[in-house]
Amino acid sequence: MGASKASRAMAQARKLMQDGDDEGETGSVRTCVVTRAKLAPDDLLRFVLSPEGIVTPDLRRKLPGRGVWVQTSRDAVAEALRRKAFTRGFKAPVNAPADLPELVEALLLKDALQSLAMANKAGQAFAGAFKVEAEIAEKAPAALIEASDGSRDGARKIANALMRRWPEEAALTPRIEMFDSSQLDLALGRANVIHAALRKGAASEAFLARCRRLARYRAGGLAAAAPEGDVPDGIVGDVSGGARDEEFDGACKTIVLEESAAARQEDRLE
Repeated sequence: MGASKASRAMAQARKLMQDGDDEGETGSVRTCVVTRAKLAPDDLLRFVLSPEGIVTPDLRRKLPGRGVWVQTSRDAVAEALRRKAFTRGFKAPVNAPADLPELVEALLLKDALQSLAMANKAGQAFAGAFKVEAEIAEKAPAALIEASDGSRDGARKIANALMRRWPEEAALTPRIEMFDSSQLDLALGRANVIHAALRKGAASEAFLARCRRLARYRAGGLAAAAPEGDVPDGIVGDVSGGARDEEFDGACKTIVLEESAAARQEDRLE
């Protein structure tokens, strides 16, 4: 009897994967299965069912089959699990991993680092304090990247150089502190990366967009349902993604993105 039920569930899952996408939603908005808020696809995460009926993150929104959308937030993914919202969204029994929030964060982190590697290959990323300072002498960077486990004195020195040379641009230059040195080493293909920067370009913009998404996910929270037809404004102009910590360090005012592993661990224990 149990095997028969499992077979029927698998058949339903396979049928859903062939039935089209996202409950017929089209256009520029999708509905979060948790909050019912209507948001732009860039503010949501898409999930599909694997052939085995496993809830699978689809970060690039390209996998076939019906999609279920969840706000880009660790809290929202956890709440979807608690409410069994994936079963409701896919209209079938599903296998939703208990560690799905952690899995999504790991995938978002990997996606951001891969994008940084692409920016490096495109010649839009460079590492080393001397290279960063030399670049600042010539032009304002698109962003500064500092290892989360690096020296604050070194970061402040670079910020001071940017402020002196490009005072107007400095106030708008994102400073990213989401990755530790070992992660930057792998992405940029060199050892002991503490300081890096980006030149303006499409690859750099793609990386910054992924930083926004990762920061927004880590910040958590649940969006209120928007009135029908009302699309919340997207995040533009910085890479905070809702995790904004404006810091004036005596040199320039920047947007700082921090991994803050200790803070996130405290959140989990609460």
